Amino acid sequence: MLAELTREYASRYGDEVAHAEMTRHHDDEFAPPHGSLLLLMRAGGAVAGGALRRCDERTAELKRVWTHSAHRRRGLARQVVAALENEAVRLGYRRLRLTTGPRQPEARSLYLATGYTPLFDVHADPLDIGLLAFEKALDTRPALTSGVLTYVVKLTASG
Repeated sequence: MLAELTREYASRYGDEVAHAEMTRHHDDEFAPPHGSLLLLMRAGGAVAGGALRRCDERTAELKRVWTHSAHRRRGLARQVVAALENEAVRLGYRRLRLTTGPRQPEARSLYLATGYTPLFDVHADPLDIGLLAFEKALDTRPALTSGVLTYVVKLTASG
């Protein structure tokens, strides 16, 4: 999963930017008790995933929400975002933040469609803005916090 994600970043932003982005955070930032990593698996391989990391006591950041190129347009990224939001609530966070690159219109559309507030002018050219920042206040009702996130979810052949 990380190899294809790195190649995709490189194809959109260049090798140097891709390397910098993929090495920006230590793995332990995405580990419990303050972070989480989610992978959707099919036939032993990751087809989608994402992670969250702590920003402060009340805020987490979504990172690396991604779907393998062979499995796109099936709603998997929406599933990942929803599961990470639920996990953030379970961990006590009240708000999520994230940034995506200006050459990732699919990500921009995903976050707008899933209720994230853009912290930029949506009518401006993304290339003029640079990183596109979003945030979302989380629904913290107890119904969302029952159970613990399963970190690896196996999809059926039809999923």
